[in-house]
Parts: sequence; structure tokens; C-alpha cells
Amino acid sequence: MTDETCQWQGWREATERALYGPGGFYLRPEGPAGHFRTSVHASPLFAAAVARLLGEVAEELGTTEIALVDVGAGRGELLTGVLAATDAGAGNTGSGLPRGLTVRAYAVERAARPAGLDPRIEWSDRPPRGVRGLLFANEWLDNVPVDVAEVDAEGTARYVEVRADGTERLAGPVSGTDAEWLARWWPLREPGTRAEIGRPRDEAWTAAVACLAEGRAVAVDYAHVRAARPPFGSLTGFRAGREVPPVPDGGCDLTAHVALDACAEAVGAAPVGAAALAATSVGWPVAGLVTQREALRALGVSGGRPPLSLASTDPAGYVRALSSAGEAAELTALGGLGDFLWLTQRVPAATG
Repeated sequence: MTDETCQWQGWREATERALYGPGGFYLRPEGPAGHFRTSVHASPLFAAAVARLLGEVAEELGTTEIALVDVGAGRGELLTGVLAATDAGAGNTGSGLPRGLTVRAYAVERAARPAGLDPRIEWSDRPPRGVRGLLFANEWLDNVPVDVAEVDAEGTARYVEVRADGTERLAGPVSGTDAEWLARWWPLREPGTRAEIGRPRDEAWTAAVACLAEGRAVAVDYAHVRAARPPFGSLTGFRAGREVPPVPDGGCDLTAHVALDACAEAVGAAPVGAAALAATSVGWPVAGLVTQREALRALGVSGGRPPLSLASTDPAGYVRALSSAGEAAELTALGGLGDFLWLTQRVPAATG
């Protein structure tokens, strides 16, 4: 074995190197779409729903010039789709978009700007500051590197170290702010139980939301809440569309589900559920935590089949509607993309 494969590191450090270091997984030319399918890649209906959400935020802010900040932008697929949807919806009263909407699109991504990207999209490795609009982070937080803890035979939570070949060992006891985070958000008691220590994600989300002067911030991800944490963690890998063991060698994605309730509280608001979401006059509470199925249905993506009568009156239209219904069904499917959680937080304008 080489010196690199023999080196022991905590999972946070090892993941950072494997995903974002020289030659890292996320810096490769093919991008995430070369290895796994997100909602953005599943259907243009997802980008159209985000465009409608952007229109809602513009109306709330009383403006026709609105910022859309895509954190973890991949190769700009979501922003490209939203701009296409807003272009197509301009002046169309049935689009759900305000007339004359101007979108300032910001892609936040560590990889280099891809060739041929729409010139309206500004590309940077960090969010803009002081913008008014919508910050959207789709499957970003699950790739923010975190350390892993495991309880030893004596009941002590210890850091898990790993080598580049995936071999693990238990290291020193979890301490300091990491121990405080575990006690608050993911208590471990039984030997062998594991957790991903989500504190870096809380910090990353807080920093991202801070770029907004006013508007909404939305995080969409594989996620869980305190009452239903997975007992052995959720760290896994993906390569070429298949789930594989998590090996930090740069050859696969490394991902773990997100404690979105902790992220919400880090920004200063405990999340509420679907009942409160439905009860608010403007559609979203200060901090809402709902499934993608619920969120997309609120934005007009239902997955309902078109009426059979359309097949005789407009066969081509029926085929298009049927295809769209299939895509909507995938985006909202139970046991699939529909189970993703959406964390939505309002950012009020500063006063005083």
C-alpha cells in the first residue's frame, strides 16, 4: 500500500480530500450527472416549479428583479432550466410567473464554469452578498463533509477514522462542540451505533443563508429529524448510478443524509410541518420542513394522469401530458424523490 492509502484521517478530512481535493470526484469534467440522477435531471418540471417559487418570492418582495442563488450548482442545470422556464413564461398569465420578471442567476460551485453556459449565469465558488431573492440548495448539504462517530464497547462515542481504501478504526472520544452537537441532535448510547456529526452542515447552511438581505432560503436533501435518526448512520457512496461502499479514494461520491432540523435551528428558527405550511396566508411559514411531495404539489406538480377523453380530441397533447405526468410522479414518488425534505426559511429585511 502507498503512504496515502495507509494514512488514517477522520471522515470529514478524508471526504474533503476525496470530493474536492486535487482530482476530486466533484471537480471531474462529467460532474455529478455522470454518476447519479437528481430531481433536476429527472424532469424539467422541477426547474419550472423552482421558477414558480421564485415568482412567489418576487411578489412577496414587491419586485420584478429577483436573485436566484443556486448553491451546489453542479454544471448549472437547475439555473439553465429556471431561466428557460421564466423565458417561456414571460407574459403568459398561466405560467404562475409575474410579468416582466428579471432573474439575476448566481451559480455557487467549486468546479470550473462549464463551456457554453448561459452568459446570464454568474459563476463563483462563494455566494454573492446582500441579494434579495431565493437561495436554493438542491442536494448540496449531503456533500458537506462531516465526521462520523461510533459508540465503543464501553459506551463511549468515538471518532471514526478511515484510510483511502475504506478501512476504518475507532479513534479518540468525541469532544467539545462535536460532543455538544451529538448530545443535542443525535444522542448515541448503544455500542455499535453511529452518527454523522452535522455541525459543519449547520455552519455551512447558516453562512449560505447569510448571503440574503431578504427573501427565502430552501435546502432540499436526503434528510432526517431527531425523532427518526438512522441508528447506524447513513454514510454511503455512489458511482456510475449505483450505490457502492463509501471509500474516500476520489472514485465515488460520498454522501450522508442531513439533520435538517438542526440546520433550521442553527439559523434561528425551529421548523414546523405541513399543517402550519397550509395554514399560512402566504404559503410558507418562517421555517417549514415538508416532503418534496408536499412542496411540489403546492407548486403545481401533482403527477395526475390526463383525462382519457383528451386522447381522442388531441392525441399528441395526450401523449405529452401523459409523459409529463410520469415525470411528475417520479419527482413526487413515495420511497423515492418525493421523500426528500425541503427546509424553507424566510429571511426578513434588516430593521433599524
